[in-house]
Amino acid sequence: MMLSLILIDIKPKEFKVWHSNYYIVSMKHKVKQNIKILIHNCLFLIVFASVCVVEGQTETTKIKLGVAYGSGSQNRFPFDLKDYSHDIIFYKLLFNYKFKKKGKWTFEFTGEPSYNVVEHQLLNASFIKPTDGDDFMEKRALFTQKRTIKEYVLNLGIIARYTIYKNFSGYAMGSVGPMTADKATERLAKGFAFSDVFGLGMSYDIKSIRLDFRYSVRHTSNLEMKEPNNGHNTTNTEFSVLFNL
Repeated sequence: MMLSLILIDIKPKEFKVWHSNYYIVSMKHKVKQNIKILIHNCLFLIVFASVCVVEGQTETTKIKLGVAYGSGSQNRFPFDLKDYSHDIIFYKLLFNYKFKKKGKWTFEFTGEPSYNVVEHQLLNASFIKPTDGDDFMEKRALFTQKRTIKEYVLNLGIIARYTIYKNFSGYAMGSVGPMTADKATERLAKGFAFSDVFGLGMSYDIKSIRLDFRYSVRHTSNLEMKEPNNGHNTTNTEFSVLFNL
């Protein structure tokens, strides 16, 4: 009875406005509720899919992708020449493909593009001799300054891995590849050269993730395509994280 009286007091035009506003508010509320339910379901599906992917990863996975960070120096064993300092920081992308497994041994192809930042300085000015050209004094003045060099490298190689205990393994690796440097030094010409790496490492697998530590030596040279070509040597340490693909 009370509801009827209230409706009687409301004019037809006002009733239409009230009814429209009520409908709009009601629809907005339903839309918000549906969006919340949709978001909740999407999050659940993402979490569920992630768990399935991790649990579904097995040792049959052949491809791993990862990233690495490392540093190196010429002033570390087994090098440490007194003529120059050569310190490097590098950032890598990693691609590993397991192509053979026999017992506890596995063999992998590795591709490692990297961006390197080098701090180089000639310490022994007499390394540059008068026979190196009429401008040898200018070269001494230039190369005895500490200079920053940027390198762009692509190393390709093979990893021989031995499983020591369950998810723990050790390996030896060798790689070679092209590189380019944006500045010359007294030991290596600017531009195209080659990067040769030999390393020993240890890895630990946690489900679909691999944690890796590597100790390596590296030599760069240009195969006498340009002068100078004494090359650079560094001893490097690096840490990487790889994921099953």
